[in-house]
Amino acid sequence: MNTPIALFTYNRPEHTRRTIEALLRNSEAGEHDLIIYSDAALTSDKQSSVEEVRSFIKTIKGFSSVTIHHRPHNFGLAKSIIDGVSEVLLKHETIIVLEDDMVTSPHFLSYMRDGLNRYSNDDRVISIHAYVFPVKADLPDTFFLPGADCWGWATWRRGWDIFNPDGKALLTELRRRKLLKAFDFNGAYPYSKMLEGQINGRNDSWAIRWHASAFLAGKLTLYPGRSLVHNIGNDNSGTHCTAQNCYDVELSSASIKVSSVKVIPSEVGYAAYETYLRKIQGTAFGKIRERLEAVLSRVCMNMMFKVRQ
Repeated sequence: MNTPIALFTYNRPEHTRRTIEALLRNSEAGEHDLIIYSDAALTSDKQSSVEEVRSFIKTIKGFSSVTIHHRPHNFGLAKSIIDGVSEVLLKHETIIVLEDDMVTSPHFLSYMRDGLNRYSNDDRVISIHAYVFPVKADLPDTFFLPGADCWGWATWRRGWDIFNPDGKALLTELRRRKLLKAFDFNGAYPYSKMLEGQINGRNDSWAIRWHASAFLAGKLTLYPGRSLVHNIGNDNSGTHCTAQNCYDVELSSASIKVSSVKVIPSEVGYAAYETYLRKIQGTAFGKIRERLEAVLSRVCMNMMFKVRQ
């Protein structure tokens, strides 16, 4: 099975270069067609960096083939990915999806191949995911969690057919079936608020709609026990990211064996994720509290100074 790799780029030439260099360290890279979707500049100040990316991707070699689609105008990440994945899966049964800030392990492609092959006829499984949070718990080599994910993933045509881009319809169904707490990872993380934000135009996330579509359909995603993807985009360089290191991981130096595992949500994996998500939520709220306390402290000091005057 020659599964094409769809890579979505915009205006980060250095991130794109590192993403490609990492992919080429996979010994199977030459067996895959690479299909690149290069988004156009949204504003004039992005034009030069977009052109730099486009100059670089013209030089890429080492894959079975390289096809480049230059967007004629700015699609934005969500539209570009939805359109590109849909287009590729019209011609192919499977797809591997990366964005321009995903540095992969040399074992990434073999894991994706093995996962796609093993679960190709298992309708309970919607996708294969290659990133795992830097949890402290010991995880099995592979495990399943409900829904879908977005940092280095693969799916089948049958999986993407479930995708519903209508965020409002997804949220309505989650509410109707009283699944909001479960969707929010037992209340550990505000995924439903992200979906509300997408509906109200506060974000343009395709990923939250992909996750909700899979979750409502009762589907599962396969995860590795050690991460095969490191997101280098959490450095303020992306359109939708801010600088943070809570998602940083060390790439697995060993291959991930995709062996028989029960196709049910992993209790160990779920507990590890819930603990981690609660922790990073607590850290976020702690930072907000610290900023508020600092502001209040300055206000009090100013008031005291004025009284003394």
